[in-house]
Order: sequence, then structure tokens, then C-alpha cells
Amino acid sequence: MNETDETAPAPAPEQPSPAPAKSRPVGRTVRTVVGLAVLVGVILWSAGVFKTRTPGGQLDVQPGVPLPANATTYTVKELLVAPHVDVVGTVASETRVNISARIPACVREIYVAAGSTVTQGQLLVVLDDREIREQVSAAEAQYTQAETEYNRARQLFDKQAATEQALTAAQSGFAAARAQWERSRVMLTYTRIAAPMDGRVTDRRVEAGDLAGPGQTLLAIYDPARMQLEAPVPVRLVPRLPIGQAVEVTLDRSAARLQGHVRQIVSEVDPLSRTQLVKVGLAGTPEGILPGTFGRLWVDDEARPAIMIPATAVFMTGQVELVQVVHDGRALRRAVRTGGRHDGSVEVLAGLAAGDVVLATPVREN
Repeated sequence: MNETDETAPAPAPEQPSPAPAKSRPVGRTVRTVVGLAVLVGVILWSAGVFKTRTPGGQLDVQPGVPLPANATTYTVKELLVAPHVDVVGTVASETRVNISARIPACVREIYVAAGSTVTQGQLLVVLDDREIREQVSAAEAQYTQAETEYNRARQLFDKQAATEQALTAAQSGFAAARAQWERSRVMLTYTRIAAPMDGRVTDRRVEAGDLAGPGQTLLAIYDPARMQLEAPVPVRLVPRLPIGQAVEVTLDRSAARLQGHVRQIVSEVDPLSRTQLVKVGLAGTPEGILPGTFGRLWVDDEARPAIMIPATAVFMTGQVELVQVVHDGRALRRAVRTGGRHDGSVEVLAGLAAGDVVLATPVREN
């Protein structure tokens, strides 16, 4: 009997039994719970959960400032006024002379400076005259010789020893030599330059040693007693300035108001600005008014409706013009746009209407 050997599987090794899990400490759990509770409480407190909320509404705030008991008010009215238009101009002398050289020569001496007062005939500049003096001497010698030849030719002609043609040639040579001599003497006078009038030197453009050329301006002189304002006036205002019309002029440098009279109106219109140059003579010009001084010519324009208020009612905040309008016992700010000023009043171009009440003297706002 065959016995079959069957191999039985080996028994699996015994697995160790798992150890019992350790329990988490109770203290750590408690701290975590407390921390979360504190964090939640901070978030709720920041959100205002624990605060008593004020119900929404509108605060009772009144605009402006209370009107003082002694405040001076002005009721705005529309008036018919003739605007006082100012035209910008420049002061110049009616008489101004540029002293120029008439011959090419070096400046030898100059006796005045800018600002000097001069009188008519006073010597101003001396030019180098050595070359011209030599020309005068040469011309004088030729003149003397021509005179001698002419006298000799005339004597011979009287004795019928010379022809009439010879006499005429000698006479022509004598006349030419004399003209040349007189011309050189005149040229010599050009080396000494004198003041042509009483006045004041406004410009000195050369110094001793400079070379002066014909037509070159050396000095400029003006008459300080005959000053005038030259202003380009718009064409529409020119008919209101007839010759001889008395006008008011304001000068910037001396801050003076002067009376003037229209002397001249240039009969040419500037095609760019549409203006005509008006020259106004200044009566009683203050001492020290210099050419080039800024000035204003005041012209009365045609009357038209306008809103005028006291100039003291307008004040500035930055670049904004403001007034204080009275309403329900309070002074309220209002922006305006102003125009020209005259006699303590200012024209309001925008921001106010007839019937508005403004403070003549604004009150201070805190």
C-alpha cells in the first residue's frame, strides 16, 4: 500500500496583539477649547455685537455762521452804470532825440552818463579829429592855390593876355577848391557833438575808445517836462476820446492819479489787436517819472445794466472770490465772479442776482 505524503502548510507565526491606544491628555483639549472661545469673543466684540447701536438719522447742522447783531448788510440791485474801462499804456516823452555819429571816427571823450541832465548846446561827445584836420589843411592849401591861379588868370584876361576859356577854368577850379575847403571844415564840426535841447540822458551806448560809425546812436535824450501816455485803445472806444478831451491817467510807479488831455490819435488801426494808438499829454507830471513807466488810461464806456456791490464784501479763499449772503439769520458763503472796480464798488458778473442780501463786511468763520 502506497502511502502518499501530503505536505501540510506551515502554521503562520502568531501576530503580537496590538497594544492599547494611549488616551490624549485632558489639559491640552481644554486649552484649545478656551483659545477658540476667546478668539470668537474678540471677533464678535470687534464687530460691535456687544455694543448698543445708535439708530440712523440726520444730524441737525445749520450751514454758515450766525449773523452778528451789528452786521452791515447790502441789498443787491441792478443799476445802470457807465463802466470805467482801463486801457494799459506806457509813458514816453513827447520829445526824444537819438544822438548819432555822422562820420566814422573813434570816441575820444564822453562827458555825460545815463541820467545826466543836460542843457542845449552842452558838449556831450568828442570824436577823434586828427584825420579830418589834415583834410582841412590840405583843402585849405588847394583853395589858396586855386585862388592865386584865379587872380592871375583874371589879371591876364584884363590885359587880354588870356582867353575867356582860361579864365572860366580858373574860376571853376577856385570855386571847387573853396567848396572842398568849406566841406572839410563842416566835417570837422561833426567831431564835437552837443546837446540839441534841454533834457535828460536816457541811454549811453558808447565809451571812450569805441569806434563810432555813421548813423550809430551814441546817446538818447528826452524832455522830462513833456511826458505822455501812449495807449493802444480799442477801436470802439476811440470815438469817446476826441482831441483835447480831458481824461484820467493812473501811473503804476508813483501810484499817482493825473489829469491828461488827448494830444494825438494815430490814424492807423493795428490789424492784429484792432486798436489805435492814443497819445495823452500828462499835465503836471511828477518829478522822477521815467520813460517806460506802466500806466492806465481810464475811459467811460456806454452805460449798461450791471450789479454793483461794495468792494469790501468780496474776499478771497485761494483763487476763489466769495461773498457772504444773508439767509434766515445766517451768513452763507457764495462764489462770485467780479469785473471792474470803481469808486469803492465792484461789478459782479456772476453769482448774485438783484434782491440778494450780502454782508458789506464779511464775518470771520471758525
